[in-house]
Amino acid sequence: MEQLQKAMLVATYHNGDMDFIEVQFNPTEFSLDKGAQIAEIAIPGLDSPLLQFVRGQNEKMTLDLFFDTTESGMGPGATSVTTLTDKVYSLVKIEPSRHAPPICSFLWSSSFPGADLSPQAGNQRRNEFQCLVESIKQKFTLFSPEGVPLRATLTLTLREYKTLNEQLNQLNLSSPDRTHSHVVQNGETLSSIAGRYYRQPGAWRFVADANGIQDPRRLDVGRFLTVPPIAQE
Repeated sequence: MEQLQKAMLVATYHNGDMDFIEVQFNPTEFSLDKGAQIAEIAIPGLDSPLLQFVRGQNEKMTLDLFFDTTESGMGPGATSVTTLTDKVYSLVKIEPSRHAPPICSFLWSSSFPGADLSPQAGNQRRNEFQCLVESIKQKFTLFSPEGVPLRATLTLTLREYKTLNEQLNQLNLSSPDRTHSHVVQNGETLSSIAGRYYRQPGAWRFVADANGIQDPRRLDVGRFLTVPPIAQE
């Protein structure tokens, strides 16, 4: 018989130590929620506002984990289910040396959602969910005559965690070798636009020259700009 692949939570602590927490029973379902922040740019005379991507939002994963220790007995001396659930509950607790909870990953199989993304998504494929534990709800549903909890369901909300360098490596956000179109938003400057596309705020002159801008301090909100490619150093 083929061995069952158990799901696992892996916690990485500030000192480099790792804690591998195998779930007792695989979840029967989980959900993933990913969104994007979209800005509306109102231009007088148009039928509808222009839409511009502002930024992505953290993905959220929610799942229920079931735990049961009744196999070891339900009478005097029964094993508390907290011997299992507290390992998971600790993942939302602050680590003193980091002043924050540990960074975690949820793993199950190599076919985790996101493992087969289109090549157009770049280097964003994954086979695990790296996260911080945002919340844990514990529901204890069975007790021994002595009041020892024997059965529990934990509802976890996990929030996607990526460092800045991980995101830049995945997205190659600078893309200085490609031409982009950009709609000017309130408060933007040529330097901020160059910083977004080139990661070089000082390269604003390329944008100014490509769009015939004489005064870089005056940008009209809603104007379409061409962001030209520049050679990478």
